Amino acid sequence: MHLAESLATIQLSPASATPMFRQLYEGIKRSVLSGKIRPGAQLPPTRDLARQLGISRQTVLNAYEHLMAEGYLCGTVGKGTFVSETLPLARAMDRHTDPRPLRPLSKRGERFIGPQVALNTHEGAPKAFRIGMPGLDLFPFEVWARLEARRWRRPPHELGYGDPIGYKPLREALAGYLGASRGVHCHPDQIVITSGSQQALFLIATLLLGPGDAAWVEDPGYRGISASLRAAEALVCPVPVDGEGIVVTHGKAAYPDAKLAYVTPSHQLPLGTTMSLARRLELLTWAKNNRAWVVEDDYDSEYRYTGPPLASLQSLDKAGSVIYVGTLSKVLFPGLRLGYMVLPPALVDAFVQARAILDRHAAIIPQIVLADFITEGHFGRHIKRTREAYGERRIALLEAIDSHLGGHLKAGPADAGLQLSTTFLSRRNDQEIARRAKEKGIELRALSQFYLDDSAASPCQAGLVLGFAPIPVRDIRQAAPALRDVLDE
Repeated sequence: MHLAESLATIQLSPASATPMFRQLYEGIKRSVLSGKIRPGAQLPPTRDLARQLGISRQTVLNAYEHLMAEGYLCGTVGKGTFVSETLPLARAMDRHTDPRPLRPLSKRGERFIGPQVALNTHEGAPKAFRIGMPGLDLFPFEVWARLEARRWRRPPHELGYGDPIGYKPLREALAGYLGASRGVHCHPDQIVITSGSQQALFLIATLLLGPGDAAWVEDPGYRGISASLRAAEALVCPVPVDGEGIVVTHGKAAYPDAKLAYVTPSHQLPLGTTMSLARRLELLTWAKNNRAWVVEDDYDSEYRYTGPPLASLQSLDKAGSVIYVGTLSKVLFPGLRLGYMVLPPALVDAFVQARAILDRHAAIIPQIVLADFITEGHFGRHIKRTREAYGERRIALLEAIDSHLGGHLKAGPADAGLQLSTTFLSRRNDQEIARRAKEKGIELRALSQFYLDDSAASPCQAGLVLGFAPIPVRDIRQAAPALRDVLDE
């Protein structure tokens, strides 16, 4: 673009609260930084530019003066005003844009990118059959807003840099809740508040495993743990899952030197099975004998529809091997970004220091409001209400599968959680079906995407993972025939 044309495109508004000279200064600065005006280019004389833009010469003089003071322009009386040729950024912008970084990522940095470590995000409002999401239509936002407003009216003294372990009243409230509902044995000082459970998993992988250290993961299983382990340069070891949970005998035979095992015993993700007592004791015995860690991800254990929530794996641990990880994303909402770890006492100091290095601490006001939400009884009432509503939505989905999808799908265990897993009755490409369903406005996940290994020990199953918690009953019933049409195609 010609220099005069580039300057003519600068938008100046006399009605703006920003002074005219400042608007012109910003416009020229943007043109220099973007490369529209090249290094060494001569700017028009102040009288000519003032006439071209319909502004006073003094406005142009003031803008040029500021740009010269900051090093964007240079010049002398009688010779003119030029874009500085010594401006490093201007020279860089003058070159053809290269999409590659100046130098490659580090080997560690490369572990953070690529399809193997990519995590899913949500786009737009929930629709059938989104997984991993609670029902936002059931959350008491008015109560939450009232609690938060009350705190802002009298701002708490904790608004400075806080303790990286987390807000103490919240940790005390969680300790009481976990002890009563999950049988977790812990003191509040063993609880570290994190920015969601994903941060907890990253800390665990980083602090407890070195490059090449082996870690068992359920296969199929949660992709987030595999991403954290890869980022920590650990060896991801897929171990198959059967009707009783992770197959410990396979893990011991295939990866005898593993230093960590990640499990979802209360409600296996994605298959929905519950780890049997015999398998839990077998896993804990292995951990004790091998001085290994067990990470218990208890991501949605509050929601069990055929009986009370099961006791945690941590409650059976006598050797201090289990690290209990919880999240508020499935009970409240993911955007809150609050999770927690219950650590063996010997690990607390190291994890708190590492937590501080990552981002000092989680946002304090959400922690304070959540503590109030729990201690004033709103949390318990919310769980009770959502458990009833999700139970109805679960039944609606099971009935829809029976009525509309029974010729295509077989439902797996459905007595807990926010979603259920299904398998195809005939050979199908589940990832292609998921893509076609998305084109029809239906959101679901292919079961095969949860697998890391397709082997005789852990054959990859094709199917669909269907969420029901965030979807009203009427929407579940309306979406089922549409999904049947996709499957019929």
